[in-house]
Amino acid sequence: MYRIVKVLNNNGILVLDDESKQEQILLGNGVGFGHRMGERMKELPNARRYELVSEKTSALTRVNGIDPIFIEVSGRIIEEAEKVLGALHHDILIPMADHIAMAVARAKENKEIPNPFRQDIEALFEEEYQTARRGSQIIEEMTGVRLGEDETGYITLHIHSGRTEENVAESLETARMVNECLSMIETGMKKKLPLGSLGYNRLVSHVRYMIARARRGEKANLDMEDYAKGTFPHEYELADQICRKLEKESRLKFEREETGYLAIHIKRVMG
Repeated sequence: MYRIVKVLNNNGILVLDDESKQEQILLGNGVGFGHRMGERMKELPNARRYELVSEKTSALTRVNGIDPIFIEVSGRIIEEAEKVLGALHHDILIPMADHIAMAVARAKENKEIPNPFRQDIEALFEEEYQTARRGSQIIEEMTGVRLGEDETGYITLHIHSGRTEENVAESLETARMVNECLSMIETGMKKKLPLGSLGYNRLVSHVRYMIARARRGEKANLDMEDYAKGTFPHEYELADQICRKLEKESRLKFEREETGYLAIHIKRVMG
């Protein structure tokens, strides 16, 4: 049994599950029609259920400031994403709805926020990015507002956080660090990276997991430091500069094995 905490609109209600004592949002055509706050109701088989368990503030407090249409939009995006990516953490529903609401408001005023890491986000989280593109179409279909590619990048971060334990801020920081690394490689090698190439994608993926290992305090399985230092001294020195700068900026510790491993990837992609 559920107790209705708030009727969002005809297609959405915020409820409290009597058994689990968890707040949930139920979305679906007509699920809110004819219902009222405080009413008790049985489970609705045709409604999509979004459990809200990780935030400290109540769901009621969070949804009160969001137009319900954006909660519907967010639910539709999650539904579409799960068809491609599998099950997502449903706690992303309200944060993504809140972000989309603000993005649409900015777009209406021609004040969209640039995303300097969009290309990095696309390379890092390719599956999520393609799903976010479909999300942008859903936003336009349901609100009449078209968002730019930069916003697709931001929506990607929300979808990615639904697949992992990494929150949006951490994913954005990963993209920033990857961007910093790639910029230093181009400067140090005096050559542009071949965007979209297999080597480029492998490099981006390697840096992503290098950062993840540093966050977990793990070492790379392969120790190529001596080989890289002797065979590719310029690339090794550049890799060392990158690791030390990332350490200083992020306060993470990059083990020495990572320097040699990164040098090999730099050599592979830059030739």
